[in-house]
Amino acid sequence: MIEHELLRDLAEKNTTKIVMLVADGLGGLPLEAGGKTELETASTPNLDRLAGRGTSGSSIPVLPGITPGSGPGHLGLFGYDPLEYRIGRGALEATGIGFELGPDDVAARGNFCTLDAAGRISDRRAGRIPSEESFAVVERLQAVRIDGVETFVKPVKEHRFVVVFRGPGLDGAVADTDPQATGVEPLAPVAASPAAERTARVAAEFVRQARTILASEKKANGLVLRGFAAKPRLPTFAELYGLRAAAIAVYPMYKGLARLAGMTLVGEAASLEEQLDTLAGCWQDHDFFFLHFKYTDSTGEDGAFADKVRRIEELDRALPRIESLRPDVLVVTGDHSTPSRLRSHSWHPVPTLLVADTCRPDGLERFSERDCLRGGLGQFPAKHLMLLAMAHALRLGKFGA
Repeated sequence: MIEHELLRDLAEKNTTKIVMLVADGLGGLPLEAGGKTELETASTPNLDRLAGRGTSGSSIPVLPGITPGSGPGHLGLFGYDPLEYRIGRGALEATGIGFELGPDDVAARGNFCTLDAAGRISDRRAGRIPSEESFAVVERLQAVRIDGVETFVKPVKEHRFVVVFRGPGLDGAVADTDPQATGVEPLAPVAASPAAERTARVAAEFVRQARTILASEKKANGLVLRGFAAKPRLPTFAELYGLRAAAIAVYPMYKGLARLAGMTLVGEAASLEEQLDTLAGCWQDHDFFFLHFKYTDSTGEDGAFADKVRRIEELDRALPRIESLRPDVLVVTGDHSTPSRLRSHSWHPVPTLLVADTCRPDGLERFSERDCLRGGLGQFPAKHLMLLAMAHALRLGKFGA
């Protein structure tokens, strides 16, 4: 990747600090024509004030019109081209809970789901069952046995779990079994290449045994598997940017992304308030801080417009605590849009704000989708955001003579 080669040459060390606050699924849509998005509806005095100091724009996570998953969305924010670095969700989830993937491992992220009497999915997330209930169900799956393969089933959070298959001749090129819809049956695991045929057979046997074990469960009586993947290799933040990077996240998947990028996972926060406490506590030890806020995404996926508005307002109230640490660069953005109207990720550009004393203020007085379309950053590939953050932090030298 040309940008990475350039970064290695131009990156300079100094004492400036960068905070990247990622409101997962931040972008939205009006519920009806002429209405306001969730961000436009929310009361965001702190974001609006910062918009007056900084420069705004709209980031494109992958390519125009392409709807990204969370993995590609975050990779772009971290400066990795998501088309070049393709990482399956299974590897992210496994790494995020601290499971060390080996050379013979293929991981998949699992979702418990609810199946009706005909075997069709009635709830794709098993009612978002609490983690303590989910962990008990995961324990029952330890009984699965597959000839010639070791199977590890680990709980993640709520309805999510990870399954890792370990054995010779496994390959991650297997299609998801999640149809991303209700009223239909889970899909069969299908190999996308001859090398993955064995993995597909192993996954099918796992699902078969698991369905039998889960048959008596009221909510989590089925499962789907997504993001089959082996362990990837990424150049680290230290290698690319010369940064001591810290990640403060609640959900394991985002911890996994951060670990793969060479960030240090800091703290065990379970709420935004605890994340801010952690940020303050590790401020002197790092140069870059990835702060992840999940709930603007989950409320969007649930179609809960008013709840997403409240979560945006919660995030806005947290900003003065971040500002009190006096970061040299503050970035507020999302990894993708998740409009409540669509109940899913979408392809829409993501509102982005960069605040630094080195900014050229663009005259905006609000932070919203409409305003960001008029902002000084314009529409830009998300993979360039780290270049902008590094430049505003005075951590990039001159290119050429």
